[in-house]
Formats: sequence, C-alpha cells, structure tokens
Amino acid sequence: MRHAAQAFAAGFLAVFCFHQPALGLLHSAGIVPFPPFSLSPTEPLGVPAVLSSAFWGGVWGLVLVVALSRMGKQWLWLKAALFGGVALTLVALLVVFPLKGYGLDWQQFVPRFVIGFVLNALWGVGALVFLRAFASRA
Repeated sequence: MRHAAQAFAAGFLAVFCFHQPALGLLHSAGIVPFPPFSLSPTEPLGVPAVLSSAFWGGVWGLVLVVALSRMGKQWLWLKAALFGGVALTLVALLVVFPLKGYGLDWQQFVPRFVIGFVLNALWGVGALVFLRAFASRA
C-alpha cells in the first residue's frame, strides 16, 4: 500500500514540478495557447484543471511503476521518459481529446504529439525523480 501511495504521489507531484513548468515555457514561447497552472474548472465536477491533471498524473504514476517494474533496471530514465512521452500522449490524443469533443484532427496530430511528448516525457522523468527520492528515504 505504501508503494502505491508513493507512486501516486510521485506522479501527482511531477505534474506540478515538471509538466506544468515545461508547459509554462512552451506557453511563454508562443508554442501553446494556454497557460500552466490553470484554475479553470473542468467538466463534470468543476475541479481546477491543474488539480485534475495532477490527479491523473498520480493515476499514471501507478501505471508507470507497474510498467517500469516489468522492464528491468537498465536505461530506467529513458524508459520513464518514453513511457510518459508515448503512452500518455497517445491516450490524450486518441482517447481524452475525442471524449472532450476536440475531435481527431490528423493535420494537427504530429505537432500535438510532439508537444505532448515533450511535456509528458518530462512528467515521466519527474515521476522517477520523486520515486527515487521516496525510495531513498525509506
């Protein structure tokens, strides 16, 4: 149970410390139109967007730990980055966006994938940073 809580916390915190700051850099460079740390309410519960992202980051933290435990210890940082960059981005583009009514714009797929890959790969690295920090304290 403690490991599950740590995995959730690692993914949750990685949103605030890695994903959202990277989003801020992309926003300030004019690459993405929306700012980081958004408090705008999400549907259907009206939770602030950044808290919703952090919650789902925590859920993905659980999945990341399971995935990494099955992949071996070599190249762990690269595996965490690729897991975040590929898995989270594909789920966002192919499942979440259509569910939210954004549709699947194939002309924008590659640019959105690249942006999502960068943000989510940084989330994966950040989650591993926190997982390692939690493990060193145990």
